[in-house]
Amino acid sequence: MTISHTYKQGHLGFTLAELLIALAILGIIATFTIPKILMAQQSAEYKAKAKEAAGMIAAAYASYSAQNTASASTKIADLTSYMNFVRIDATASTIDDKQTLGSTTCNAGGGGGCLVLHNGGKIRYSNDGFGGTASTNAVEFYFDPNGSYGGTTNGPDKSVQLFLYYNGRMSTRGTSAANTVASGVTYASPDTSFDPPWFSWE
Repeated sequence: MTISHTYKQGHLGFTLAELLIALAILGIIATFTIPKILMAQQSAEYKAKAKEAAGMIAAAYASYSAQNTASASTKIADLTSYMNFVRIDATASTIDDKQTLGSTTCNAGGGGGCLVLHNGGKIRYSNDGFGGTASTNAVEFYFDPNGSYGGTTNGPDKSVQLFLYYNGRMSTRGTSAANTVASGVTYASPDTSFDPPWFSWE
């Protein structure tokens, strides 16, 4: 027995016009989605780098405190020997400041500098001490995830301002304790507008 199939003309595939319309739709979708995917990947990378930097700072302070007696005069320079970094940059090389501000230089930290990290980021620090032993006394750092100035006052490349408190706690400007005192400045309340859009503790 012979089985025959009947095909109707026009059902064998897509026309050129249909293919062009489909490609145009895919192009429009890609235009909107690919940048968002790339931005999300960059944000995740920057956040991971910042958490790594914060963890290194906290671990360095814990190691220092285990071998020495921390005091109000303990300075960031006392902690650097416990940190893992490539080198110290104390030149006028430019990195991003925090949100709403422009740039800052590695030699602008009151005798400090920038720690150049293995992940490409830089931590700018001053040589200030805690200035007191209360839970609100802190020393501050600025972590720039790509280690260079992006040319804007806001945006995804800005630095995150980190506080290391005398009790060992770490925070950002947006999650800081009320009346935090760091480098002679009192931060009355936390302000999330200074945290870059890519950072969160979650």
